[in-house]
Amino acid sequence: MIKANWNYPTTVWIGEGRIKELFQACKNLKIKKPLFVTDAKLEKTKMVKKIIDDMNSLIQVKIFSKFEGNPIGKNVSDGVTEFKKGQHDGVIAFGGGSALDVGKAIAFMSGQSRPLWDFEDVGDYWTRANADKIVPIIAVPTTAGTGSETGRASAIIKEETGVKKIIFHPKILPSIVILDPILTVDLPPKLTATTGMDALAHNLEAFCAPAFHPMADGIALEGICLIKKWLKVAVKDGKNLEARSNMLAAASMGSTAFQKGLGAIHSLSHPVNSMYKVHHGLSNAIFMPYVLTFNRKEIENKIIKICEYIDLKDKSFESFLNWVIQIRKELDIPHKLSDVINIKKEDLDKLSLMALEDPSTQGNPKKLKLNDLKKMYEYSIEGKLFD
Repeated sequence: MIKANWNYPTTVWIGEGRIKELFQACKNLKIKKPLFVTDAKLEKTKMVKKIIDDMNSLIQVKIFSKFEGNPIGKNVSDGVTEFKKGQHDGVIAFGGGSALDVGKAIAFMSGQSRPLWDFEDVGDYWTRANADKIVPIIAVPTTAGTGSETGRASAIIKEETGVKKIIFHPKILPSIVILDPILTVDLPPKLTATTGMDALAHNLEAFCAPAFHPMADGIALEGICLIKKWLKVAVKDGKNLEARSNMLAAASMGSTAFQKGLGAIHSLSHPVNSMYKVHHGLSNAIFMPYVLTFNRKEIENKIIKICEYIDLKDKSFESFLNWVIQIRKELDIPHKLSDVINIKKEDLDKLSLMALEDPSTQGNPKKLKLNDLKKMYEYSIEGKLFD
């Protein structure tokens, strides 16, 4: 018998120049004094300075930017302090995945009395929150990868353990999302490639997850199709606004779809992101073929369906695997994890246990054991795919 719970996303404004409607978004949500959350590097750009100047002519805006990539709990608590000090009533989360995650978490925690970690994505922990005290969020991504703008969670590293935790609540989902391709044109080719592969990982794992969610499946399929058509174009010509728009859409689609579930690509990625500071999109891209071949028996029919939808000449698992390997090669993404970092043997057990305990593990098509994850790490270091 079919039984499932579905939640679908939010208001999205997409198109060239839509950032000019940021004040209107605040007005719609009755935000009169927003905290503008962006990372330290973006704060210094002409793009952000102009946005803040334009906004300050209409409304009082303050910036919080005391964080960089792979944010930690202290970044959120510092932001909450700033939020309360300035008596803000909403958050504009602006930037890549880290900025969006921090901004969403600040908006969430600004009205909570319990610690951040009490709201980890475990069981019904989210019901511990005071939902009435979560302030409205406007999300403006400047990368096309994480899709955090349409997600109901934030990924934050717990300093005491070094483990990336997923903080979840349905109302962390931003109320308005602005997808403006102009904001992404200056993203370097390398980051365009790795964030694009992150979007591919989200759509791919969502489609392969075993849960029943045909709406997610349809969105994930089209997301993969858009990435196949536009990712290489966006990398080659960053000023191509059609490519940038389609990649923004594909990223938002991936996050929308993966409420169905993720899998071992993310289970393996999160530990190396927190322990070794590897870019999340890059690690997802590296792990992708190893996880695909590990899961082959359980996902082969779904992969063939992807081949049909994205119009690969040969409709087979091998054809899709070769496409993944080829696109990584064309985007100059390494095949082996050892080409990026030198993992100590003594860290493998710790990484494997962290991966096993990651929330994404539950959605993997093939049930995972500790040794499976360790073997996937070892194979990715050696460059050896599963038979």
